[in-house]
Amino acid sequence: MSSFREKCLQHTRLIGTFAAIPHPVAIEVTAAAGPDFLCIDAEHGQIGRELIENLIRAADVHRVPAMVRVPGHAPESVAGVLDAGAAGVLVPRVSTAAQAKAAVAATRYPPLGERGVGPGRAAGYGYRIPDYLKSANEDLVLAVQIETAEGLTNVEEIVAVEGIDVIFIGPGDLSVSLNALGPNGAPRVEDAILTIAAAARKAGKTVGLFRPSPDDIGKWSDAGISFYLLASDTMFLGASLAAGIATARNA
Repeated sequence: MSSFREKCLQHTRLIGTFAAIPHPVAIEVTAAAGPDFLCIDAEHGQIGRELIENLIRAADVHRVPAMVRVPGHAPESVAGVLDAGAAGVLVPRVSTAAQAKAAVAATRYPPLGERGVGPGRAAGYGYRIPDYLKSANEDLVLAVQIETAEGLTNVEEIVAVEGIDVIFIGPGDLSVSLNALGPNGAPRVEDAILTIAAAARKAGKTVGLFRPSPDDIGKWSDAGISFYLLASDTMFLGASLAAGIATARNA
């Protein structure tokens, strides 16, 4: 089992960030900063399939595991990024147990799933297919994202699906789906996060959460959440530049 997946399953606190800048230099700079992992954002970032392999290579230079948030549920999207060498996938908008089972099927080789065998980078371009087949089901991390009111309703069924490692909570989309945007809706969103986290932990799953800043990581860790995606490279770049410019102007 890879050390990344092992740490996930052991509920070790892991801090990563979304990588949305479509260039290997940005990946290397981010990886050099010391995160536990990266998640290349092929859902909301302007990152096509043909670029993902080079972004994963850039993370590999610094031995930082690189997951990919795929754009949807299509099994070919999952297979493509795993063949490119991703350490795992984050599947967005999982709202039913059937969708969760489909994510497992796309990620795992038989008999656990239905992933097809291909001579991609992960398998040494065909030279190491037998070795890769032996290890892939044990090494790859599968995270599914609950971020809808329907997913909240079906959370007990989703977390019971075998083969899922991380139940990841997307509070932004969840707040929209619950019609709970803004300060007045914050308590409803927090209650939803706690409900999902409790169900996931009861089922033995690791719980993940997106946070725009590190300010309340301690609070959510007390709720049993251990897998964090903190902001993104674009958000950190903008915030750092804004802070530096403001300091210079006020000097």
